[in-house]
Amino acid sequence: MESVDSARVFVKDVKRGTAVVSRADGRLALGRLGALCEQIQELNSQGYEVILVTSGAVGVGRQRLRYRRLINSSFADLQKPQLELDGKACAAVGQNGLMAVYDILFSQLDVTSAQLLVTDNDFRDPDFRSQLTETVESLLSLKVVPIFNENDAVSTRKAPYEDSSGIFWDNDSLAALLALELNADLLVLLSDVDGLYSGPPSDPHSRLIHTYVKERHEGLITFGDKSRVGRGGMTAKVKAAVYAAHAGVPVIITSGFLGDSILKVLQGNNIGTLFHRDANEWVPLTEVGAREMAVAARESSRRLQAMSSEERSKVLLNIADALEASEKLIIAENEADVAEAQQAGYEKSLISRLALKPGKVSSLANSIRMLANMEEPTGQVLKRTELSQGFILEKMSTPLGVLLIIFESRPDALVQIASLAIRSGNGLLLKGGKEAKRSNAILHKVITSSIPENVGEGLIGLVASREDIPELLKLDDVIDLVIPRGSNKLVSQIKASTKIPVLGHSDGICHVYVDKSADMVKAKQIVLDSKTDYPAACNAMETLLVHKELVNTVGLNELIVELQIKGVTIFGGPRACSMLNLPEASSFHHEYSSLACTIEVVDDVYAVIDHIHQYGSGHTDCIITDDQDIAEIFLHQVDSAAVFHNASTRFCDGFRFGLGAEVGISTSRIHARGPVGVEGLLTTRWIARGSGQVVDGDHGVVYTHKSLTQD
Repeated sequence: MESVDSARVFVKDVKRGTAVVSRADGRLALGRLGALCEQIQELNSQGYEVILVTSGAVGVGRQRLRYRRLINSSFADLQKPQLELDGKACAAVGQNGLMAVYDILFSQLDVTSAQLLVTDNDFRDPDFRSQLTETVESLLSLKVVPIFNENDAVSTRKAPYEDSSGIFWDNDSLAALLALELNADLLVLLSDVDGLYSGPPSDPHSRLIHTYVKERHEGLITFGDKSRVGRGGMTAKVKAAVYAAHAGVPVIITSGFLGDSILKVLQGNNIGTLFHRDANEWVPLTEVGAREMAVAARESSRRLQAMSSEERSKVLLNIADALEASEKLIIAENEADVAEAQQAGYEKSLISRLALKPGKVSSLANSIRMLANMEEPTGQVLKRTELSQGFILEKMSTPLGVLLIIFESRPDALVQIASLAIRSGNGLLLKGGKEAKRSNAILHKVITSSIPENVGEGLIGLVASREDIPELLKLDDVIDLVIPRGSNKLVSQIKASTKIPVLGHSDGICHVYVDKSADMVKAKQIVLDSKTDYPAACNAMETLLVHKELVNTVGLNELIVELQIKGVTIFGGPRACSMLNLPEASSFHHEYSSLACTIEVVDDVYAVIDHIHQYGSGHTDCIITDDQDIAEIFLHQVDSAAVFHNASTRFCDGFRFGLGAEVGISTSRIHARGPVGVEGLLTTRWIARGSGQVVDGDHGVVYTHKSLTQD
């Protein structure tokens, strides 16, 4: 929802759930009450009109009466079975104590509060309802916070703590009633969970429903009827929310355990669950559910896998043609993204990755055609073994299933990833950065419109909102692999937030080492290309290591000057600062992603290897030398995903490796490493072809374990 303008909109009801007000032992949760009062004070100061509907009186009274009974009882009395305290008596005693707490908390914030106790029968009287409105309006005009509670002490209902009869039956339904009676603009129901879930919140398969659509969700949601304390629970809250929303008052159910949840709601943050009578008309497609999108991708991928290799290749060729046919539209949308990013003040490195340069669409189309013409990657027999006579076991390549790719800035990544997913038979969910929203949307539309109806556009889902990512990361039963493409922070956050396997690299701290035996003409070409060809790329050089014997030589001086002419800002490590008179680098473990680099002086190849292992990210590292023995030491001992001799680090790329494209570059050590193409998106399975064989304790089987792979 959008942020609320305090000049036009006011909050009329905030329902504070019993489980939120009370601790597990039944005592008041003073910290949460204090946070609530601070939020109301902040809203008051911003011009909002706030009414509080609170629970907690019975709990406070029960604690006080238990203590009273304890100190007034003899030892003999305490040995007898203790009768449950009368709820009405608890309410009568506790209401005074609860209001005293509110009064103290609000007075510390220079806020005045007023108590209003009501019963079910009060609302049967039209005069009462009219007087109630006048009183509340008068209090609000004086900046006083009215605090409502059901007067359980004198309630005429037979079981005021259990039944659900009458005009209202608990403080949730009371809050909904008051929201309508007093013409509220918003009702916030606070709970002990952060909204309405599709199942028990503790179930990892449950997802938070951001917008409740009665026609879609009613009957599909399961939750416990009772909360930890009190009569409400999520059942009562949903019933109250549906009632109020249908009558025209929007409702948010969100967590009362957060110290700023009400403020976040009014600032427009997408938290909790929204109830609105028009929700079924404008709820976004992604709001239908992350799970539904993931399941659709899996179902479509299975239909894709059932197609022949030629049919899948034809899909890719159609996509390539569609991209070229839509080039003008794609470029127009991309230019709009770039212009907005420039206006927003984004870094030049991000804008460079965002822009689709001239010829890029044609280049992407050609890489897709290369993929289409590749040998079929799925269903390949990788190993064939005779287990026993007439019993053959095959190890076969097969798709992973459903991939979730989260990427930043680069819209061309969407095309590469989608084409690789189709070639490998995988379903795909994509979440791009907001800065490329228009570019990603048009590219996704062009690609999915080329997917046959018998497969379905659900094969490739485009996740629209960042808020959907946490829900997707919970779907370890549907999504098989997450590949984040972006900053170190992004990758770290993803890894910490999911049980799904994550494939990717955090940093691209690539090194080039110029050995004392290097051809300096060759070295100059390689270093300049590694740094300046595309500085924002993850395979661009960030640190230049030079042998100590090159210091003050013409070759190194010319190299440094050439870098500076190309616009590269040069920083130095401790030795380079003093020996080459350079400004000191902030850290060796730094990815510039721009026209900047660090230079350091080293003693020999072994010092280089130690430096790379200490400060590198395991992405791509290069040695420039004419000494073959030194080169072999470097190539065998540098433990990175890609290690080069006399070649630019920019060659570490799926297209340049002949993979057709890449879904990303992995510095992981499990499953795939380096540029991840089609093979990195496959796993294996075993196919056994027998003729009635049984184990029977291995008595009747003569194992041959004969390799038939070459055959």
